Amino acid sequence: MSRAHAPGRVNLIGEHTDYTGGFVLPMAVDMGVTCEATPRADRLVTAWSREMSGAPMAADLDNLAPGAVTGWAAYVLGTIWALGEAGVVVPPCDIRIESTLPAGAGLSSSAAVECAVALAVLDLAGVRMQARDIARIAKRAENDFVGAPTGSMDQVASMLAQPDALLFFDTGLDITRTVPFPLRANGLHLLVMDTHAHHQLVTDEYGERRRALEAATVALAVPSLRDVQDARSVESLTDDTLRRRARHVVTENARVQHVIELLTAGEVAAVGPVLSAGHASLRDDLEVSCDELDVAVDAAVNAGALGARMVGGGFGGSAIALVRATHVDVVRSAVAGAYRARNWREPDVYDVVPAPGARLLA
Repeated sequence: MSRAHAPGRVNLIGEHTDYTGGFVLPMAVDMGVTCEATPRADRLVTAWSREMSGAPMAADLDNLAPGAVTGWAAYVLGTIWALGEAGVVVPPCDIRIESTLPAGAGLSSSAAVECAVALAVLDLAGVRMQARDIARIAKRAENDFVGAPTGSMDQVASMLAQPDALLFFDTGLDITRTVPFPLRANGLHLLVMDTHAHHQLVTDEYGERRRALEAATVALAVPSLRDVQDARSVESLTDDTLRRRARHVVTENARVQHVIELLTAGEVAAVGPVLSAGHASLRDDLEVSCDELDVAVDAAVNAGALGARMVGGGFGGSAIALVRATHVDVVRSAVAGAYRARNWREPDVYDVVPAPGARLLA
């Protein structure tokens, strides 16, 4: 038997920059997925989750292919398939999944499942592999088996994160490094506020943003928006939509670099206003926020948060707030009150700390 744990993640800053070859700054959170893999004697692999009802999902190792499985089990069996495609001789096994990640909160439970499964199955097969290579296999499972056109930030963060640190990921050059983020030592907390807002038809909205950013890149005659060092050059774009979309990415890359500068100088609390500036850009220039996210962010800042912003793709999901220890309860109460005043379901709020990446368990 082999057991592994992989954490979820939250992105401190760097939104809608990954698919333009830009910068992101995620961290692992102290909640995640545990996978237990037990060998079996036939040619089957089964997947069972404590959090999902129903009998275990079973598949024949010799006939596992994209499209064969849907739902949550696709992330498990897709990882098995991707390992095989990478040349790993996967042993038949029973896989049991347990998760402490809240469903739908935007903490990347799917990547945590993929990374935990990959680690446990590799250990069962007696194969050692570099963490970055495991992240690539997990990404292929999500892209080619599940069919989700995501970048690699989630898997890279889940595999490579360090405690009390952020992971700087240059998606264009495919390089990473850790950046110290000592929250508790500085009397700070990072709150994740799950708004429960899940808007429809966002796929077309995502596609529009991506197409606009591709068009802006062509109009600016640069290989990538990461190559635009001066945000003022974006103002040369005559199309208002393209100008605002590109301005978000260029200024967001700069915000990632500014946060790194602040943290390197030990100015952790000073990160707060940068988060709020990032939210304003996502709201006004990229236009991917929504009322629920804006209310949560505004309520948190008005109650004393050092800064707050939406996280993820937008149109719903979660927001984060950087808060002094003395203001955690005040901010929680203010956000809940703002939602009650609108007859909305109150957000679930999680107090997270930067956690270590995926690892084998005894």
